[in-house]
Amino acid sequence: MTVKISNKIVGYRVKKADTDAASPQPAAQPETSLVQMNEYIERPEFLVGTTYKIKPPVAEHAMYITINDIILNEDTDHESRQPYEVFINSKSMEHFQWVIALTRVISAVFRKGGDLTFLVEELRSVYDPNGGYFKKGGVFMPSLVAEIGAVIEKHLKAVGLMESEEMSETTKRILAEKRAEFEANNAKATNDDKAGDFPPNATMCGKCSTKAVIVMDGCATCLSCGDSKCG
Repeated sequence: MTVKISNKIVGYRVKKADTDAASPQPAAQPETSLVQMNEYIERPEFLVGTTYKIKPPVAEHAMYITINDIILNEDTDHESRQPYEVFINSKSMEHFQWVIALTRVISAVFRKGGDLTFLVEELRSVYDPNGGYFKKGGVFMPSLVAEIGAVIEKHLKAVGLMESEEMSETTKRILAEKRAEFEANNAKATNDDKAGDFPPNATMCGKCSTKAVIVMDGCATCLSCGDSKCG
């Protein structure tokens, strides 16, 4: 049917087909609520625990770090151990307040689950403004908090949540030969009871923070982790 337009056209729009009007409209989306990423796991009466002893020179007494693990999917092919809580005990009351606060925060992170490697990185990057110290074996620790992080890292590797960077047998043999040759060429009597596991004139390794770097034939090599400037 033809329609005559007698008035002046001031605008226009394209009318959609009638089928569009009959198409179903999408249902209104319900309001989203907070999604919990991890289910709540109630603490069992029995937990498997491991206790580590550290004796930092900045503390008067030794500290005992206990990490309790919860066993998930027990007696199945997917059985695993997940850290659940941590306790730190010592005769010294000097660091009592912040140690208790730190254990509660770490335990809360453990119970949330997920990737815990970030926790190790954060703790090991804490530096004492008064300077760090060398623990037994010649490994440098920038702070007491960093050594606690190193203990947690050791535990995560023990339960399989972090991979250990193991050197091959060939690399270990080469490092042993280099160490024997270096010590033979630089044999000196020493009465230092605090001598570490590496040559006393070794320098700090930038990779593993251990005083184990020696220079042989113009090549700096770490006897602890195998890092070498010569590739």
